[in-house]
Amino acid sequence: MACETAKEAWDILQEAFQENERTRQMQVLNLRREFEMLRMKEAETIKEYFDRLLVVVNKIRLLCEYLPNRRIIEKVLVSLP
Repeated sequence: MACETAKEAWDILQEAFQENERTRQMQVLNLRREFEMLRMKEAETIKEYFDRLLVVVNKIRLLCEYLPNRRIIEKVLVSLP
């Protein structure tokens, strides 16, 4: 598909990637909710819980969303039984 102007090219790119950005934002929102809802289970070891937490953290970071290590440590400390 050839574009005659830079604006045409920009409009095509914007339309193609705009939906992807909305999808990414929804994924980040859902993962942040999952992160906030995580709690360590009674039958779970700290390592198992931390591994489960890191899976969510890594998914958030893969979507280019910043999540500081300090926040992860706080989460672990407040969500232990």
